Amino acid sequence: MTVPPHGQPTGSDGAPPLQACVRHPDRPTGLRCTRCERPACPDCLREASVGYHCVDCVQAGRGGTRQAVTVAGARLAAKPVVVPVLIAVNVLVHVYTSVQAGSGMDNFDSDGFATSALLPILVAGGQWWRLVTSGFLHIGLPHLAMNMIALWVIGRDLELVLGRLRFTAVYFLSLLGGSTAVFVFGELVQPVAGASGAVYGLMGGIAVAALRLKVSLRPVLIVIGLNVLLSVTIPGLSLLGHLGGLFVGAAATAALVYAPRQRRLLFQGGALAAIFLVLAVALVTKDMSLGNMVCTGYGGAGTRCAVG
Repeated sequence: MTVPPHGQPTGSDGAPPLQACVRHPDRPTGLRCTRCERPACPDCLREASVGYHCVDCVQAGRGGTRQAVTVAGARLAAKPVVVPVLIAVNVLVHVYTSVQAGSGMDNFDSDGFATSALLPILVAGGQWWRLVTSGFLHIGLPHLAMNMIALWVIGRDLELVLGRLRFTAVYFLSLLGGSTAVFVFGELVQPVAGASGAVYGLMGGIAVAALRLKVSLRPVLIVIGLNVLLSVTIPGLSLLGHLGGLFVGAAATAALVYAPRQRRLLFQGGALAAIFLVLAVALVTKDMSLGNMVCTGYGGAGTRCAVG
């Protein structure tokens, strides 16, 4: 199809006068939009699959075009944003505790660590913030490096599948899932710290996403298996925190990628809220079973806890 000639078409002798372009009243034209049939000059027409459409119809068509989304209903994105922010926050917290302790390897000997690490008995004593803040603490540089590398490798792909908001929800639910498992089933006086619960949640999430997308699960399952094995064999790693994060992350991601298209947002929001409610009930139930625990101090040598 050829491009309509530029210029101002004129009628032949005795023919009716040409109509003016709807966008340029000073330009007579014999051309029309094949969609709305309004007169339009060559500058206001764009080639379409059938004929030519005016710029107004082209713009209206673009506005009505459905944007491509992922299996979770998220808009397609070119690069992750949440994952770099989370890594930056974890690194900054490590720098803060290292400066306090005067050592990047012995940063656990700092006030920031003492007031924020997950110590179940202090959580039972009312210091609930430790369930979340502990997920941004790391014991030494190797611990930090291991978790941040895993967060980058796994998290960047999962964020693109889930979208920023959904990914953030999965991350923090996984973090809380790991902390809940430690609080409910772990030793009351054993301190725990690290982003491992959240990272394991992303491992579970990427496995579910791979299953939904029908791609090979073998690489993901090998990574998860090796990490679980390390959790069992290496002293000091919290198997409870890892497994709690893994299961919660997998469940939350499944709710997102398997949500029905009809009322997708309602289903996803309700499912994530239900997971959070289950964790909250588990935390409150365990807390009630411990009685009215009262603690003074924030994890230092002078900390004392007793049932009031």
